[in-house]
Amino acid sequence: MALLKCENLSLGYDGVEIVTGLSFEVNSGDYLCIVGENGSGKSTLMKTVLGLRQPMKGKVEFGDGLKSNEIGYLPQQTPVQRDFPASVWEVVLSGCQGRAGLRPFYKKEEKALAAANIGRMGLDGMEKRCYRELSGGQQQRVLLARALCATGKILLLDEPVSGLDPMVTAEMYDLIKKLNRDGITIIMISHDINAASKYASHILHIGDTLFFGTKAEYLSSGGFSAKGGDVK
Repeated sequence: MALLKCENLSLGYDGVEIVTGLSFEVNSGDYLCIVGENGSGKSTLMKTVLGLRQPMKGKVEFGDGLKSNEIGYLPQQTPVQRDFPASVWEVVLSGCQGRAGLRPFYKKEEKALAAANIGRMGLDGMEKRCYRELSGGQQQRVLLARALCATGKILLLDEPVSGLDPMVTAEMYDLIKKLNRDGITIIMISHDINAASKYASHILHIGDTLFFGTKAEYLSSGGFSAKGGDVK
């Protein structure tokens, strides 16, 4: 069974549908890029997958033993969040909250997981640094480490390179690709169709027309030229 399956979804808010008839599935090891125009429903879809918003129609199903609290999520940051006055260690360890449940402390296994993911993101020695003092790229690595504390299976990334300079953007894409090669399933919202074409295994386009398929199928269909224009 697919890791994630969405069937005939209708999404929207305030009683207004913005996406209808959306169906796709994600299998273990996939790298899915969700692309489309601003306001087309990409972030609404991600919130629906996370259970933060209910679909107006259709259903979301998890398979392969995946539970909704085992999804790692990296949202777009607000200016307030970028200025969060906590240490790198505190931010990353908070990713274990779903594992701890109502328990008011973290076990040594959870602390070891946080330390391992800090190392995995190349942040060794920065545990005591204040999050708001870090560069944009370093902050995104901290948030990736935090998301990895919640999951060993699947990451949902909402515009993970937004606001980063080209060099740091390339480093972030390479890091995400490495995580995918290591067995983490990736679902990423992106405005960068070039990156989607380079890294993704599958493309979901949301807009006036819907498309879901492999990267090769998407490119052979004409990509954005066949789906309503460029989004940049």
